[in-house]
Amino acid sequence: MTPEQIRQLGKELHRQKILRARAIPIEEKLLAGAQLFDYACQITLSGIRSQHPEASEERVQEILRERLAWAKKREESVR
Repeated sequence: MTPEQIRQLGKELHRQKILRARAIPIEEKLLAGAQLFDYACQITLSGIRSQHPEASEERVQEILRERLAWAKKREESVR
């Protein structure tokens, strides 16, 4: 396969992905967003537990809230 063929294949795959995403009902998109956020929080919590093995579950949750607040503040300052 030539580099141009690879590029064209990549463009076509991207186009198909966009078309599939557009076909998903809005209710499913909203649910997927919430599920993705929950998943990201679970991964972050695992990382926090790894970084702070001595921390209680309450402290781990507090660190997560601090990180989310920091991310929100950072996002607002970029706008």
